[in-house]
Amino acid sequence: MNQVEKAVKLFEEGYLCSQAILATYGPEFGISRETALKLSAPFGGGVARMAETCGAVNGAFMVLGLKYGHTEARDGQTKEKAYAIVKEFVNEFEAKNGTITCKELLNCDISNNDELKRAREEKLFTTICPKLVKDAAEILDRILKDK
Repeated sequence: MNQVEKAVKLFEEGYLCSQAILATYGPEFGISRETALKLSAPFGGGVARMAETCGAVNGAFMVLGLKYGHTEARDGQTKEKAYAIVKEFVNEFEAKNGTITCKELLNCDISNNDELKRAREEKLFTTICPKLVKDAAEILDRILKDK
């Protein structure tokens, strides 16, 4: 099973989209699965179910930070490279899905209880979100291999 399949499987097992991404890729960068799951937990549902940036996208951002992030305060060159790589990820994700915003991806504002109920009734989390996790993981795979 490749990384993309692992991420989708984790999501389908009940983990959040952010958790599925970081728990799949984090161990490659020295982050235990348990730490990855805890660290990424607040980012599900577009950050704490506020329907903002998609959790799968946030998970990918964390992975990109693990690989390309800077550790020295004055390391502007590394910071700029990481920003450029994140923007590349966003551009690809938006090309596939139109946006990185959860409420727009689902066409439903899950920060509202009535809309959350509708999302569950219409099974949006099982019909839309697995593709978003897959797209995020595929883009992430390519970037991690190409850079």
